[in-house]
Amino acid sequence: MRVAVLAFGSRGDTQPCVALAAGLLARGHRVTLVAARRYGPLAEGAATVFAPLGVDPVAVVESPEGQAWLREGPLGFVRGFRTVVEPLAERLVAEVDEACAGADLVLAPALGAFGRHLHDRYGMPYAILQFQPSEPTGEFPNPLVSLRTLGGMGNRLSYAVVERLGWLALARMVNRLRARRLGLGPLRGSPFAADRRDRVPVLCGVSPLVVPRPRDWPEYAHLTGYWRLPERSPPPDPGGLEGFLRAGPPPVYVGFGSMTPAEPHRVAERVVAGLRLAGLRGIVQGLPVAASDEVLPVGEVDHARLFPRLAGVVHHGGAGTTGTVLTAGVPGLICPFFSDQPFWGRRVAALGVGPPPLPIGELTAEALAARLRFVPKYREKAARLGRLLRVEDGVKTALDLIERR
Repeated sequence: MRVAVLAFGSRGDTQPCVALAAGLLARGHRVTLVAARRYGPLAEGAATVFAPLGVDPVAVVESPEGQAWLREGPLGFVRGFRTVVEPLAERLVAEVDEACAGADLVLAPALGAFGRHLHDRYGMPYAILQFQPSEPTGEFPNPLVSLRTLGGMGNRLSYAVVERLGWLALARMVNRLRARRLGLGPLRGSPFAADRRDRVPVLCGVSPLVVPRPRDWPEYAHLTGYWRLPERSPPPDPGGLEGFLRAGPPPVYVGFGSMTPAEPHRVAERVVAGLRLAGLRGIVQGLPVAASDEVLPVGEVDHARLFPRLAGVVHHGGAGTTGTVLTAGVPGLICPFFSDQPFWGRRVAALGVGPPPLPIGELTAEALAARLRFVPKYREKAARLGRLLRVEDGVKTALDLIERR
């Protein structure tokens, strides 16, 4: 079978897709992996064809316009999507179309509804990839809603509201691109609703140990477990990381992925001061901190290899990073910026594997230190959950479902 796997977004979104592609390839399928060019080394050996995108999502997010966009909250995010993304979208649609034209099956995230567009153009079936549980349920609200619960009816309604607002903001852009680049007629309603009417399979790469499968989900929606890459040879030691790890007690990692605080220098000062107040060493990624005996600044590192060696991880709460921390079996403190990050912060606290979330806007040295001092109390539960998650094989579960189609 010829399978196209679409990976959009940062490394946290791309790496699980690479794991799926590698699993499909190992089972003898011909796999085209579509992802940003920067992830070519990550994708090496994971696909028959790597189709690099000329549009780099990380560069978009890290630009001044992208950072302002991300700080606008969920509604501002949707409104800004047209401003930030539409100038690049025509090229993106053309590249995806070319890469996927001959596929027998497309695996694509819900964002952009690429699976539906390609199905409408070529007729191939598709499945939706999720990195947070986004199928409507009465058990919790849409992960993009920052409230813990709205009640059963309100929780279920929140999915329709979020999807409807998103479609109202993007419908014109999407339909322009369908006509101009794909030669398709307009979608008359939300692609999310259409996917549910057609019972399009949903593969959610989250463990039911972390988010129990909602009792009211339809049978076509699946929680498969996390999609993890097999272990690879260790990369070269970046910037003396190995030496720093061996030079003292396990440090805490602090990094916010592609999220950049509005005042990075001030946040960096607070992080270093918080580590000092808590009596902890730190590995700090993406913030302007000075190297010292107690703090090591680093660039991009292999989270799956590093995190099990740490005392804890402070991060933004992206779905991919959260899954990696939980699987590593170490306590995590989430400092959410927006989107689904507060949802993951609440889940970590509810599972007893990390302290209550500390929103990035409330991060002070004292608040960070106060939470870090309690990290040891979460170690036992975090280690126990990590052991269970490492036994799960989310890739196998997802591939079995794909091959049963």
